[in-house]
Amino acid sequence: MLRKRNWSLLLIMTLVLSMFLAACAGGSSDSEEDKNSNESDTTTNENGSDLVIATLSDAAKLDPHLTTDVPSYNVLINMFDGLVKKDKDDQIVENLATNWEIIDDTTWVFELRDDVTFHDGEAFNAEVVKKNFERILDENIAAPRAFIFEMITDIEVLDEYKVQITTEFPFAPLLAHLSHPVGAMVSPKSIDEDYAAMEEGKEPGSVINAHPIGTGFFKFDKWDHGTEVKLVKNDNYWGQEVQLNSVTFKAIPEGGTRLAELETGYAHLIEPVQPSEVVLVEDSDNAFIDERLSSSLAYVGFNLEKEPFDNKLVRQAVTMLISQNDIIEGIYEGHGLAATGPLAPGVFGHAENLKPLPHDPDKALELLKEAGYEDGFKTTIWTNDNQQRMDMAVLIQEALKQANIEVDIEIVEWGAYLDKTANGEHDMFILGLTNPVGDADYFLSQLFHSENKGVSGNRTFYENPEVDKLLVEARQEIDENKRQELYTTIQEILIEDAPMMYVHHQAYLSGVSNSVENYWIDPSGYYKLQDVTFKE
Repeated sequence: MLRKRNWSLLLIMTLVLSMFLAACAGGSSDSEEDKNSNESDTTTNENGSDLVIATLSDAAKLDPHLTTDVPSYNVLINMFDGLVKKDKDDQIVENLATNWEIIDDTTWVFELRDDVTFHDGEAFNAEVVKKNFERILDENIAAPRAFIFEMITDIEVLDEYKVQITTEFPFAPLLAHLSHPVGAMVSPKSIDEDYAAMEEGKEPGSVINAHPIGTGFFKFDKWDHGTEVKLVKNDNYWGQEVQLNSVTFKAIPEGGTRLAELETGYAHLIEPVQPSEVVLVEDSDNAFIDERLSSSLAYVGFNLEKEPFDNKLVRQAVTMLISQNDIIEGIYEGHGLAATGPLAPGVFGHAENLKPLPHDPDKALELLKEAGYEDGFKTTIWTNDNQQRMDMAVLIQEALKQANIEVDIEIVEWGAYLDKTANGEHDMFILGLTNPVGDADYFLSQLFHSENKGVSGNRTFYENPEVDKLLVEARQEIDENKRQELYTTIQEILIEDAPMMYVHHQAYLSGVSNSVENYWIDPSGYYKLQDVTFKE
């Protein structure tokens, strides 16, 4: 009964706060059209045709070729298709490509569907595939994830529905890379309009971000920046018909408010549920927890281009001062898996029996003395407004006090957080990365290759010529045993160099209404909505 009362008390407090904030905002400039739209959305919720998902963060970009974050991809994967995709068993299956053949070590031929049209009526064919990959690889577009296709040297149209992809070297995980959302097919008309806008001085993606057009089972309806994105059913979808009329992604930073939305029925899914909130959902009468172990990595990163983190001994010392167990048990309440290195189990390249830096404050003090920081130093740690990351920042702040290291915590809005860490404006930071392709090349190259410093993913600005060399060698190696040996060596070096503290592989915790069926989340944290229905 106590837990039930806690849930009710939290709900009452949250609703009162929400009404108070709404009253305070009574003088807002919302138009009557906006208000009518909101009333219509509420009606839609009640009859169950509109799935409402309350999430932590709004999308940052809706151009799949320029996107780097999970909140954006969660919207995009429901509007766009790639050549291949992963199924519920994490296996590569056909999508816009119906078949593929490896002609030789560097040549792949893909047969394409002949019955697909984009949301704007444009036809999908081999020319469209060529146009999309040329855009992704165009240096003027500067796609942050272009590196995952940088081995592609030629895309040849063999006929209307057959395309040949040639790589610079044998590349075993090509299919896995093609399953990444950055490989989504964008309307050729949108691409042409976006290039035209660039000629007028606009940023790449300005057209596509404003109105993304793909071939997916949902199509774009509206984006109220900072508030919500709404997608509606694509009645002309080429594949299995989606059961929902629409889906709305509502950005609600406060965990308590997300819980209240779920309890009152204004949201059907909430994600993330904070570990401390799990019991509240489990003890409610109208929702349950969906938990899935991820392939992601949560980490504490250091900016290696700033003192004192340009010194390996300092990075090792800070890592040893922080208790991984305190983070996992105290903040995540045991949900997730402790990381021994950057790769999660199940990802190709994951190495067993790695020896991470231990939690050893005494040794840390010795290392700081050796590095010339016996008296400590001042620094900052950045996080976005994710509650677990904010709690982790406080824990780290306290842990580093024992070495007289004074840490200021800065909480930065999500979009600005991505931009500022990409620009290297931080000292320490807390972030995570998913591995949607399930292969070490994507993950390790993104985080640690020197060519990917900044927006492409290497936000620690780590540079080690030996690691660069081994990463290139590993991606060109066909023999899986040899690839594994190379990735094991790389991970051993990364533990020693300590560009980041490898914290854990999180468990995705979603709160799901009892009225919802067939929802699942994949190991990358992407919401799978095509089969979702409401119970009658």
